[in-house]
Amino acid sequence: MTTTELGNLELAEAAKEAAGNWRRFDCFVWWQESELESPDDWMIHYTHHRDSGLLDQSNAEQIQQALEPFTEGDDPDVVEESHSHFLVGHIDGFSLRVFKSGQITEAFRTFHGLMESLADYPILDEDEYSNREYEATIENIVDAAWRIRDDFDLPHDWEYEVYSWLSNHECGEVESRDDQGGYPSEEALERAFAALGFNWTADE
Repeated sequence: MTTTELGNLELAEAAKEAAGNWRRFDCFVWWQESELESPDDWMIHYTHHRDSGLLDQSNAEQIQQALEPFTEGDDPDVVEESHSHFLVGHIDGFSLRVFKSGQITEAFRTFHGLMESLADYPILDEDEYSNREYEATIENIVDAAWRIRDDFDLPHDWEYEVYSWLSNHECGEVESRDDQGGYPSEEALERAFAALGFNWTADE
């Protein structure tokens, strides 16, 4: 069972399933194990990796913020983790103490609540996720125009004007692709430039 599926379980059952989950990982070594008094009371959850899409990045940010209070102190119940991975370079998340003195920790209760939310709906914060899509699309517009942008007299913040025009006239060009934001075609960019009155530099 993956940790995200814990949201389909009741709290006590989820805690029992999560504790010591790292022992079931293939080809895995956890150096922190030797530093813990009761390592089987802990779980590991990965939130994102080097090549993660915007949704995983967004949810990871929300989970990190929710668990941040439990990372404080000399003996925290949550510890950030970053482990090497042969496919994606590194994979990030945290280790979390599920049980302390036989009782379910508040950290796990908080985490389980997040997993319950994800079991019902895959986005923890729609506004934050939408903003990530928007910012990624703005960056992609700049990248997509790399061959033609020097041919035009572009104003400051031209990419935002182009995004607005495309959103209103060719919205498909700025729809997110592969969870990496929209990536408009060069032809669509040229149409936007023309409609917005961006002149060819050769005309000057």
